[in-house]
Amino acid sequence: MEERLPGHYLKSKEMYSLPGLVEYKPYLRYMFSAGQAQSKFLEGLKQGRILGKRCPSCGRVYVPPRSYCEYCMRPTSDWVEVSGEGEVHTAVVSYISTFRERMEKPEIVAVIKLYAPGYTEKGYEFAGLFHKLCNVEPEDVESGRVIGMRVKPRWRPENERRGDINDIECFEPVGGD
Repeated sequence: MEERLPGHYLKSKEMYSLPGLVEYKPYLRYMFSAGQAQSKFLEGLKQGRILGKRCPSCGRVYVPPRSYCEYCMRPTSDWVEVSGEGEVHTAVVSYISTFRERMEKPEIVAVIKLYAPGYTEKGYEFAGLFHKLCNVEPEDVESGRVIGMRVKPRWRPENERRGDINDIECFEPVGGD
């Protein structure tokens, strides 16, 4: 049996109906700085470029960029442009939207491991881009066929880009994958 704390529990509707308890629903807007590394990354997306940062000590490339290498604990210094081509590291079929509503047609979201200049399995690190896949069916995810699939970004038209991750509409299979 679930243990409950003592007191009277109110539903949201009840709480806002009690005079004097909550007079209004506050409207809050927030602004924050993306920081130097993320700001340059987002500006690159607006230009149709994907940027990462390389650690001068171990050579790992971080996409999205990091200011410090998580392995060497040293500042990353070199900006690197990646082609956008990469492979699906993991994927899931989502029936729930970002607004927590059930979707009629599911979306497939994945962590994309992007290739960087000088890419080798040993000297390469990625945080991964979490993004939608297009031209892929739920059955491809359920069967595991998408894991390791080569993909590339599908960009929004240049005049519609805003400098956010949605400037990439989705990642789609390369060639006949």
